[in-house]
Amino acid sequence: MPSDSENKKPASTTKKKAPTAEQMAAKQQEISVTEFFEKNKQILGFDSRSKSLLMGIKEAVDNSLDACEEANILPDIEVRIDKIDDEDYHISIEDNGPGIVYRMIPNVFGRLLYGSRFHALRQSRGQQGIGISATVMYGNITTGKPAHVVSKIEGEFEMANEMDIVIDTKKNRPITSNENVFKWEGKDHGTRIEYTIKGRYITGKQSVFEYLKNTAIVNPHAQITFHDPEGKKYVFERATDIMPPRPKEIKPHPEGMEIGDLLKYSSNSAQKTVAAFLKNDFSRITDRLTKEILDISKVDGSKSPGKLTREEAIAILDAIKQVKIMAPPTDCLSPIGDTLIKKGLMHVLDGLRPEYYATPVTRSPKAVNGNPFVVEAGIVYGGDIPSDSQVQILRFANRVPLLYQQGACAITKAISEMDWRRYGLEQRGGKGIPFGPAIILVHVASTKVPFTSEGKEAVAGFPELQSEIGLALRLCARNLKSHLNKMERKNKTHAKFEIVQEILPDMAKKAAEHLGRPVPNLDRTITRIMNVVWIEPSVKKDGKSKRTVTYTVYNYTSTVRTFRLHAQLPKECLKDLSVYSSPYFLDINDEGKANWEIKDIQPSTNVSITFDLTGDMADTFDADDIYFSGLNPVMVMGAEMLPGDWGIKGMEIVESADDYVADDDEKEEEEDEDLDDE
Repeated sequence: MPSDSENKKPASTTKKKAPTAEQMAAKQQEISVTEFFEKNKQILGFDSRSKSLLMGIKEAVDNSLDACEEANILPDIEVRIDKIDDEDYHISIEDNGPGIVYRMIPNVFGRLLYGSRFHALRQSRGQQGIGISATVMYGNITTGKPAHVVSKIEGEFEMANEMDIVIDTKKNRPITSNENVFKWEGKDHGTRIEYTIKGRYITGKQSVFEYLKNTAIVNPHAQITFHDPEGKKYVFERATDIMPPRPKEIKPHPEGMEIGDLLKYSSNSAQKTVAAFLKNDFSRITDRLTKEILDISKVDGSKSPGKLTREEAIAILDAIKQVKIMAPPTDCLSPIGDTLIKKGLMHVLDGLRPEYYATPVTRSPKAVNGNPFVVEAGIVYGGDIPSDSQVQILRFANRVPLLYQQGACAITKAISEMDWRRYGLEQRGGKGIPFGPAIILVHVASTKVPFTSEGKEAVAGFPELQSEIGLALRLCARNLKSHLNKMERKNKTHAKFEIVQEILPDMAKKAAEHLGRPVPNLDRTITRIMNVVWIEPSVKKDGKSKRTVTYTVYNYTSTVRTFRLHAQLPKECLKDLSVYSSPYFLDINDEGKANWEIKDIQPSTNVSITFDLTGDMADTFDADDIYFSGLNPVMVMGAEMLPGDWGIKGMEIVESADDYVADDDEKEEEEDEDLDDE
């Protein structure tokens, strides 16, 4: 009788057939860009409830500012957050921009990668056409509610259009409903978007309030009103009516271009020859430069650009590095400018009562990957700014605050790599974010800011860009160091002067009484002890837009003195200046560089220079920023020696390597080496 083991059938060894290539191919399908971002929301910055709430507002405000500036309208933006329940918030952002024509509203708010700025080589906040439509998509996904858009374009008989919008993520197309036309009372033109989103409202460094406050700093021409979920209203008032210059579209700049970019441009070029392609499709390339590039690269200039080989493209790029090409044109960019950076900082940070606003620096334009960029920097010091913690870093790109990924940003890296100890700030080990009562601002303006991700939260660390940030910071830090040194010297001399003024007269009075003689005049004695030319500034405020500035010059030396004073006055205040009526006034140029000549001031005497500044920018002038020429800097107190780049003629200017700030990179590096030696 067979055993049980013999009756059992062997287990099947047949394996499941693997899918064939045809079966695998049948499953492959195109992925909509909206579907991709729907499943990868973190790429766009929607990776937490608190951050998602901020990102949606940021994208809407950026669009509003861009639209207003393109239409030359002073922006007036209102942001409102209403809390529905623990996680649901209703957001409303309204502007006074030019509005959006009816047929374009669905695509602008309901279609990803749809916009007018992606291919344009000019500075703008939004470029990819993702932000506001991604916000609408995120609201649709998290709450199931549509966004509501209202818009009106200018015109006496124009009506406002409104509609609800959701996004078909399969097709990346908008679906509209509840369309209506109505009269928008009290509104000549503008747009409002409302949406419901799951989020979390927070306070602190990465809050909506902080974002709007920082936006107001670098956009002083905008008025921003914010209603928080608790019903509190904050108004960041417009600090100036001066609109930023409107950037113009330009051609790509060849400096720093990659081989793939060059081959792409050549294959799409409408030019017939390589020579015409180089001259007409790039900025700053002249006939002479075209010939030089072709001679060095040994590429035939008469061949079709579409037939350029990879080797020829490499040769052209190598040749471009060997010729001197002008910096990119600046009209494609809209940097904030030194005066407006200071105005924005003063307007928003006034509550901290800073001791000093270091003269902001705007660098000359450079290019990275063919895209022009400009770096600007400013430093605020002292006052109520905490001195026992790391300095606060304000990062901006195309006038937009960057609140996240600070450690991954090229701006933070450039700040950390500087030795701030030489400029008066504490820094352990000479590296890392410094400590002290300071706020450091850095702004990068570019036709295409190299962000580390689509969320636009940090600037990528390209060597050219990081180098420019470092140079701007060093120049700005020198201004701070110069101020601190001047204040230290002035305080010491002031203490000496007070002692001399109090003790000597008291001794002379007691001696005269004891001897029964008249009290002697000690002016010349005090002069011999002090042996300085003292320049004392004073400012009288008259409302928000008028300042009366007085410089009193004391000659506490034993010799008759002749010298000049110089000051950089705000250009916006030049129309109503009373400076011209001063008997010591010499001249002033279009940039606001004013010059006075003090002739034959006698020992133990003083003279005064007084003038009024009126206008929005009057308060940006720091009376301590006064310069002199024609005297030994050792004997002058209260003013800095005139920088060598002012170009003043007609008087010998005593120059010092420590005080001369050059705009040339090599000289800047030499100065840093000198500081190291010290």
